[in-house]
Amino acid sequence: MVSSEVAPWAKAGGLADAVGALAEALARAGHELKVVMPRYYRVDRGALEDTGLRVGSGFGEPDATVYSTPLEDSGGTLYLLDREDLYGRDGIYGVPGETDFRDNPMRFAFLCRGALDLCRQLDWEPDVAHAHDWPTALMPVLVAEARAAGSPSFHKTASVLSIHNLGYQGVYPAADFARLGLAPDRFDQAGFEHYGRMNLLKAGLTMADALSTVSPTYAREIQTSDFGFGLDGLLRWRSADLVGILNGVDLGDWNPATDPYIAARYDATDLTGKAACKAALQREFGLPENPDVPLVAMISRLADQKGIGELFGPMYGAAWPICSEMDLQFAVLGSGEAWCERELSILSSRLPNFKARVGMDERLAHVVEAGADFFLMPSRYEPCGLSQLYSLRYGTLPVVRRTGGLADTVENYEQATGEGTGFVFDDLTPRSIYDTVGWAVWAWYNKGEHIDAMRKRAMGRVFSWDRAATEYLALYRRAIARARGEPIEENE
Repeated sequence: MVSSEVAPWAKAGGLADAVGALAEALARAGHELKVVMPRYYRVDRGALEDTGLRVGSGFGEPDATVYSTPLEDSGGTLYLLDREDLYGRDGIYGVPGETDFRDNPMRFAFLCRGALDLCRQLDWEPDVAHAHDWPTALMPVLVAEARAAGSPSFHKTASVLSIHNLGYQGVYPAADFARLGLAPDRFDQAGFEHYGRMNLLKAGLTMADALSTVSPTYAREIQTSDFGFGLDGLLRWRSADLVGILNGVDLGDWNPATDPYIAARYDATDLTGKAACKAALQREFGLPENPDVPLVAMISRLADQKGIGELFGPMYGAAWPICSEMDLQFAVLGSGEAWCERELSILSSRLPNFKARVGMDERLAHVVEAGADFFLMPSRYEPCGLSQLYSLRYGTLPVVRRTGGLADTVENYEQATGEGTGFVFDDLTPRSIYDTVGWAVWAWYNKGEHIDAMRKRAMGRVFSWDRAATEYLALYRRAIARARGEPIEENE
């Protein structure tokens, strides 16, 4: 498995959590697993073991020193490639002044080639090389090249590419292709060419033996022009090889019965501790301690994908009328676009029932999930989403748009019966957000017995990585059969 980020060693977003948790679940299941990532500046060398190995790209570049560390207690191994000129920086993909390092194609091409060289030096032939998102999308191309050349190290290796967010594709000038070490004709034949530029993800999607993304609904959505970001035609062509496998939740880190960050522990059989958690959240954000008013929360990257314009847009966003016209409290934790950070500050100063913290804080995220009554996610698109899974686990009812993994995990409230685990809307407009939050608030004040039942039902929904690992294993078997020209079993 090759990834640009793996939690807890280096993390820029949900990709790191997903790769780290899936790797551990596969290793726990008894599979021989090696994970490869860069050794960024922030990863302490002193906490790693020097393997004595050095790997290279085979094109006269400097070699990288290989460090390793166990994957927790699961039996897998994480290898980190240390090359100061490529990875000795504070950022994974960029820094505030340079959000996308100009040499990213070379940085991540070396990661992929170095991973293959590591396998050769370990005399280890993997059954599957699993790449994640555009930074490692070169892996399927390199595996196909090695297989076609009859490489003894990879002649039976299959490749799998997982799409965690199709909105990021690794598009760079065509001139950068020459730095990847491939024959010139591969630019067109392997699918790199994209409107005169080089698209790394497109090449990986073209050449991988099997494709996955992080929820069944998102797998369907990315085959449409609305969500395909220009690659929907390619994905429709590869649709027989594409599956959506829902991400899981780390049930150890996110468990209200054992969470060390929250004010009181609770579970589905005894929710009394959630009241203390709500009071702690209100104190933390400077909101009045009132158990009777519903508390809506949001933890989010403040980006267009998350529906922030429709929610916080000055003069038209839903947040102002929600807080000024409804009897509720609203707490926000997040960072991102500067205009939205400024707007959160303005709303916090003008609305006594709205408070925001700019930034991201792991402890505070747990406090918010445990203390809130409702969790708002008005995403424009959401490949899987983790926050709604955490919310369900903590009995905090999600208010979400019906898209991607949100559609696959949150069951809409049925007012007549009280069934459901959250509140779902379709159109991403300020009015839809306002109406759906209002619906949740109405249920809070008028259908308290429904809210209690929904909380218990939500906490009973289990989204485990062990379940996801089983589905990935089925995908691996399909990829192996395809790579080796063997029949694919229908039940796979």
